Amino acid sequence: MPPKYKRVLLKLSGEALQGDRSFGISPTYTRYLADEIRSIHELGVETAIVLGGGNWMRGASVAEQGIEEATAHYMGMLAMVINALALQSQLEAVGIQARVQSALEIRAVAEPYIRRRAIRHLEKGRVVVFGAGTGNPFFTSDTAAALRAAEIDANVILMGKNKVDGVYDADPRVVPTARKYAKLTYQEMLEKKLTVMDQTAAALAAERDIEILVFDISAAGALRRAVLGERIGTLVHS
Repeated sequence: MPPKYKRVLLKLSGEALQGDRSFGISPTYTRYLADEIRSIHELGVETAIVLGGGNWMRGASVAEQGIEEATAHYMGMLAMVINALALQSQLEAVGIQARVQSALEIRAVAEPYIRRRAIRHLEKGRVVVFGAGTGNPFFTSDTAAALRAAEIDANVILMGKNKVDGVYDADPRVVPTARKYAKLTYQEMLEKKLTVMDQTAAALAAERDIEILVFDISAAGALRRAVLGERIGTLVHS
């Protein structure tokens, strides 16, 4: 089957790299993620990635400990770069050319973010990993994902959750009777106060008419199935 999407933006939380660890990066699980990404790369899907940094730290949480808030957010952006470099290394280990582009200039380890260069990398079959969020404090990695998806004209934002296979009306890990949504509009998501992504990110994705597919990245083969257009997870649309 040909893929449903030509160009995708894969959004992963920092915790996605933890695997079964409580902190930091699991090399084994990061290799698993690289293999999953390779499975859609082999289909010819142009793939960009945004990673959070919550496996190391969250800017908002650090700010609560007395560090100036903007500084705490910059620290969180640097954590995102660490994760981007780890994933880049594992992608290259499985035979995929990958480039890290950072919204903060760290030329020794990453390219500066340049939209046209990112698109050119994608057209050449390279995976692009965006680091450091938007490069500005007070914005989440969700907002960075929506922004980069809009900038590179991605067809969809694939939100890979860890052991959660979609959007529910309650936390399925706490409420066994929680109901899963197959589809949602952005308006319904906001009205029901469902925590798919923050409101700034949702507003940008809705304005640009970019679909979001929420699925379980820890389920082997789920990423490939999502790209092929199989009915998995929850689709959020305009």
